[in-house]
Amino acid sequence: MTIQGARPVRPAWLRAPAPGGENYRELKVLVRQLGLHTVCESAACPNIGECWNQRTATFMILGNVCTRRCGFCAVLKGPPLPVDYDEPRRVAEAVARLRLRHAVITSVNRDDRKDGGAELFALTIRAIRERVPDCRVEVLVPDFQGSHAAVDLVLEARPDVFNHNVETVPRLYRQVRLGARYERSLDILAYARRRCPDLVTKSGLMLGLGETTEEVLAVMRDLAERDVSVLTLGQYLSPSPAHLPVARFVPPEEFAELAEAGRRMGFRRVIAGPLVRSSYHAAEAL
Repeated sequence: MTIQGARPVRPAWLRAPAPGGENYRELKVLVRQLGLHTVCESAACPNIGECWNQRTATFMILGNVCTRRCGFCAVLKGPPLPVDYDEPRRVAEAVARLRLRHAVITSVNRDDRKDGGAELFALTIRAIRERVPDCRVEVLVPDFQGSHAAVDLVLEARPDVFNHNVETVPRLYRQVRLGARYERSLDILAYARRRCPDLVTKSGLMLGLGETTEEVLAVMRDLAERDVSVLTLGQYLSPSPAHLPVARFVPPEEFAELAEAGRRMGFRRVIAGPLVRSSYHAAEAL
């Protein structure tokens, strides 16, 4: 099922610079040498040029094939790759060679595994801690099919930031987040906060999929009630004609109004704008 409507023309404020530059090329070579995946490439992020030139990247563990078929996402779908237990070491090596002070780790959904891949998150956090002790670690986790035991595995490795995106408003879940449940995502965030009261929790939404402002504000209130620390709001961009189309392009001033509303709700930080993504300027967000 797709969201119907004419495809709007992308406005000027959504034009990101083309990737290039010495740091970009160096990071691209490093990722290939170490046999790693990044969500920057796999999800066709428009900020890859800017972020890689600033020597930041979001590493994607557990392969680059997802067990879910979300309508918005460019990551490959199908039978998942075998778990690579050397991957945490190689991620830590990349973090060290890039001299990162804030590393972001995410993954594909691994519904084929009982723990949803939580074990590899924990191993990766620990590998980075051992290799680069002063580096902060942010994890952007899937919903682990609602497993609190899986969340515990991740939290026991002591990440600095626990991020899980609700992505969109509840009404659009069947089109946008096939296999996910809105209440389950809220529960994961609330549980992480209860288990570790001092932990920075984080979530984000894509706008422009057909949601209303009232629906967005309702989701923001739900997240604030779960004591989520940091909120990101960005524009959805369709990766290809086979993915969900953009219903509308949200102007920058509307993002600014939502950011102000979020601050009034009590979020510690709201990062909102057309090109904002979940891990965009992640270190500065703290």
